[in-house]
Amino acid sequence: MLIVHKRITVTAVLMLSTTSIAFSQTKKAVYLDKNAPIETRVKDLLGRMTLEEKAGQLNQINYGMFTGPDNKVDGEQEKLYLVRQGKIGSFLNTLGVAKIKKVQQIAVEQSRLKIPLLFGFDVIHGYRTLFPIPLAEACSWDMEQVFQNSRIAAKESAASGLNWAFAPMCDVSNDPRWGRVMEGAGEDPYYGSVIAAARVKGFQGNLDGVFDILACVKHFAVYGAVEAGREYNNVDVSRVAFYNKYLPPYTAAIKSGAATVMTSFNVFDGVPASGNSFLLTDILQNRLGFKGFVVSDWNAFAEMIAHGYAEDKKDAVYKALKAGSMMDMESRTAIAFLPELVKEGKLTEAEVDKAVGAILYYKFKLGLFENPYKFLDEKREKENVFNAENRKVAREAAKKSILLLKNNNEVLPLKNLNQKIALIGFYANSKPDMVDMWKASADDHDCVTIYEGLKKQFSNITFVDGYKQDNSTSPELINQAVKNAENAEVVIINIGITGNLSGEDKSLADIAIPQGQVELLKALKKTGKPIITLVSSGRPMILNEVQSLSDSLVQCWVLGTETGNAIAEVLSGKYNPSAKTVMSFPYSLGQIPVYYNHFNTGRPAGEPDAKEKPTDFYSRFHDIPNEPLYPFGFGLSYTTFNYSNLKTSAPVMDEKGLLSVSVDLQNSGKYDGEEVVQLYIQDVTASIVRPVKELKAFKKLLLKTGEKTTVEFKITPDDLSFFDQNGNSILEKGKFKVYVGGNSRDVLAALFELK
Repeated sequence: MLIVHKRITVTAVLMLSTTSIAFSQTKKAVYLDKNAPIETRVKDLLGRMTLEEKAGQLNQINYGMFTGPDNKVDGEQEKLYLVRQGKIGSFLNTLGVAKIKKVQQIAVEQSRLKIPLLFGFDVIHGYRTLFPIPLAEACSWDMEQVFQNSRIAAKESAASGLNWAFAPMCDVSNDPRWGRVMEGAGEDPYYGSVIAAARVKGFQGNLDGVFDILACVKHFAVYGAVEAGREYNNVDVSRVAFYNKYLPPYTAAIKSGAATVMTSFNVFDGVPASGNSFLLTDILQNRLGFKGFVVSDWNAFAEMIAHGYAEDKKDAVYKALKAGSMMDMESRTAIAFLPELVKEGKLTEAEVDKAVGAILYYKFKLGLFENPYKFLDEKREKENVFNAENRKVAREAAKKSILLLKNNNEVLPLKNLNQKIALIGFYANSKPDMVDMWKASADDHDCVTIYEGLKKQFSNITFVDGYKQDNSTSPELINQAVKNAENAEVVIINIGITGNLSGEDKSLADIAIPQGQVELLKALKKTGKPIITLVSSGRPMILNEVQSLSDSLVQCWVLGTETGNAIAEVLSGKYNPSAKTVMSFPYSLGQIPVYYNHFNTGRPAGEPDAKEKPTDFYSRFHDIPNEPLYPFGFGLSYTTFNYSNLKTSAPVMDEKGLLSVSVDLQNSGKYDGEEVVQLYIQDVTASIVRPVKELKAFKKLLLKTGEKTTVEFKITPDDLSFFDQNGNSILEKGKFKVYVGGNSRDVLAALFELK
């Protein structure tokens, strides 16, 4: 009987294609009724689909970038044929209304069930108007600005026909050797959570307008901890680190309504993320309550074979879907093997329907069944992409992202707009080097170089390269630069690395400033002229030697379309810099990873300013300091701020109460300016060792020169809790230190107790 029963089940499954077609022809198409609940429509549509059509919804294919003069795409006719057959549910890398409309028409007019397609793209820091890279954007500590940046990126993307962005990246990372640090918000889990929420809301809005697109939380999970900062490398972290350090930003993004999640390339606990049921089922679905759909990163299903976790592609898609993965990006394993796996009884149709239903839900949610051409309006595209208003917001974002790291003798701002300025540095006038690999559809020719921006502000400026595009220099180039400097009153030199070394597959073993640029800087220093050094890079660089050769040091990052204009406004004093670091800047390569929220050791080095320090046998380097060159939360202004009178509202807090913390802040300098007031907590003694400091709150405020105010924060029991190795939230009585200041290092401290 058991054998017969199995045969009947298999036969029934084999008949599914024909019975589904007959069903769809006889029963009223509820899924086309816009007044029916989405869940009802999804269920009805699933009942009409063949296994092959369901596999198609899980199949995402790279359509191809239109780069040739004839606009041809490799294998285009084959891809369009698969669309007609209902065997593709989503494309990536299809750009522009005209091109997307052509493909969508085939899906909704020539396929059997007329299911619209999703069109996704890596919109990391803007679509056509480029904003600062996300790491730089985060340095603004301005959540309204972060929201606006993502909102405009979504608007331009949607106006160009896209309905899905593969962003934001929520990976916490301590390693600037990793090229993808440029996509995230740095090293702090709390701050990363605030940023993640703002970016998701900016992309998605309410998911009901013509400018609202799906956000994608990536890379789930812990991809920022890749060993040695090497792309696609192994990850091995404890469960304590997972719950407390790496999970919070993903959690915040999902709680903010993120529709999709992308799996990471790495393993977690020895299992590749795309086949990891702990990550995708236990954590994502059960713990976080995620109801959207999960897409793999590029070819990640098939790459489980190289990991040594899957035997072949069939085994890979089986393990991926069993674990909780859904959409297969580009490995084509689902379309090839899913029907077969169901027919063999290895996957149930209920498991398949859960994955397909989640994808269909958001196609309904976006209104694509009612209007598959909702995002496809060429007039809207023309009006909303790369317009003056978008560029204005991009300039504001760029100004707020620029870090002032050093400013001896108040070299900046440059108040005399007519003074003789020598601008030196190949990158300062090289448009191709201004953009990174995630430039989306932007044209580097539209970017304003540093030279172009400064020329608008300063009437007497001369420019020479000083070094070549490969960062090398020569006696000729150095002599030319020195001569230019000697004829000027102040020298501005732009150094660093090309923007093309930012992003995926851009890991670097050495993040020191290139030697040719350092040689040039040393020669310029000998002229005795004030040196303003502008560093362009997509990551924190090692600036120890550079800062010693510079009177003023400015971290300019990769700032996007309005780079030159934003830098000119900062250098001229039209905008007073207010950015703060979100990653520690290493003192030396051997320090990495270096981050502020580390654990103490059994033999700590003590506080940097402690009067008494251990003399031997403690945790230290013998040749460099333990501390980074520039700590988390650090950034100067043209004015100065004084902190005083840190107070708690009571010496004791009970587990149901609130504790107020206040500090007096005064602008004691010559300029109006913004300051980011930061509050940190230390749990002095706990059942699990806790970090020496943890950011728990911040406020950014503008003070006029001489103005004084009292800044108040509320500490809640949630701020004092942490997670154990099983993910349980723990709140323990004991002593806590609270720190408030302008960065993680320079703080005032107070003590209170939780009863």
